[in-house]
Amino acid sequence: MKLLFVCSRNKWRSLTAEKIFEQFNIYEVKSAGTEEGARIKVNAGHIGWADWIFVMEKKHERRLNEKYRQELIGKQIVRLDIPDDYGFMDEELIEILKSRVSDYMEIPE
Repeated sequence: MKLLFVCSRNKWRSLTAEKIFEQFNIYEVKSAGTEEGARIKVNAGHIGWADWIFVMEKKHERRLNEKYRQELIGKQIVRLDIPDDYGFMDEELIEILKSRVSDYMEIPE
């Protein structure tokens, strides 16, 4: 299963999610950002590749829908509602990510 995590700049939230979930061999994981200055900017290839797309905030979901409406047809998009209040690999962020994603798929121990 291919998971794509999206935030604004791909430096803290989505990159943390990528690092956490790539440890589980049952998932292929990528992360990207929606803003021009993103470390890795989301593109149509990311959308086409992903089975599940997890966005951190409503604005990320809106930006994807505005730019990639066609590519998103048939895709699972989940808004995690995680504000931009955490640094990279923040312990609280890791716990929130695992908890919210576990509502949709198995998180191996």
